Amino acid sequence: MVVGAFPIAKLLYLGVRQMSKPVANRIKAGARRSEFFKTYVCLPPAQMYHWIEMRTKMRIMGFRGSTIKPLNEEAAAELGAELLGEAIIFIIGGGCMLLEYSRQAANSRHKEEEQNETIISLQTQIGELALTTETLDAQLREINRLLLSLPAPTKK
Repeated sequence: MVVGAFPIAKLLYLGVRQMSKPVANRIKAGARRSEFFKTYVCLPPAQMYHWIEMRTKMRIMGFRGSTIKPLNEEAAAELGAELLGEAIIFIIGGGCMLLEYSRQAANSRHKEEEQNETIISLQTQIGELALTTETLDAQLREINRLLLSLPAPTKK
C-alpha cells in the first residue's frame, strides 16, 4: 500500500475556514456593542446596502422617483454587523484560496524546474553518447583499414 503525503496545508486551510465563522460572530458581537464600530464601521455600509437594495426593488416594481428612508439605527447596526461578518468570512475564504493557489503554483514551478533539469541532463547524456559513438565509429574504421592493409595470409 502506497501512502501519499498527508495534505497538512489543506487541513490547515479547512481549519481556518471553519474557525472564521465563530471569529466573525465574535467580531459582529463586538461591533454591536462598540459605539465606534457601530457608528463608523457598521452603519455606513448598512445604509448604503439598504439604499441600493431598495432602489433596485423600486425600479423593478416601476417606482422611479420615490425617496428611500434610511434604516433606523438598531436595524442598520444589525445589518452592518451581518455585512461585516460576511465580509470577514469572504476575506478569509479568499485568502485561503490565494494561499492554495500560490502553493499550487510553487509546486508546479518546482516540478517544471525538475523536468527542465532532467531534460538538460538527458540532452547532455545524448551529446556524450553521440561523441562516444563517433569515437567508436572512427576506431572501428581505423581497425577495418588496418585489417584491410594487412597482407593476405599465404597458403602453404
